[in-house]
Amino acid sequence: MTQTSFTDADVLRARIAARIAAGLTERADDLPHDISERLRIAREQALTRARAVRQEAAAESIVAVSGGAAVRGGPPWWQRLAVVLPLVMLVAGLVLIREHDHREQVLAAADIDSVLLADDLPPAAYSDPGFAEYLKTQQP
Repeated sequence: MTQTSFTDADVLRARIAARIAAGLTERADDLPHDISERLRIAREQALTRARAVRQEAAAESIVAVSGGAAVRGGPPWWQRLAVVLPLVMLVAGLVLIREHDHREQVLAAADIDSVLLADDLPPAAYSDPGFAEYLKTQQP
């Protein structure tokens, strides 16, 4: 079951149409017979066309809602691509940023390790509490 929501403009159009129809109906009695017959036939034709348009629109919406298997009613491939492509680009950008940051961290750790290993002081000295005190007393 579908719900239809009416906007203020739709309600206003319906009211204006009802007023016009009421005015035309009141004045229809004063028209000659041949003109009233032509108007009746024109009304029937207009109603038939409106009914056909409504049925066609309903059929198109049913085709569009029924799923991707329908040939009509679906968006073209370029619209789907226009929706998906920015998302793919965003995910790819985030992955590249994460990889770049990880690489920078690895390079920074490698630089620190190479400086520690190239120094004359053995790496075990840095974990000695006495060495930390020695460094504090030696600072100017």
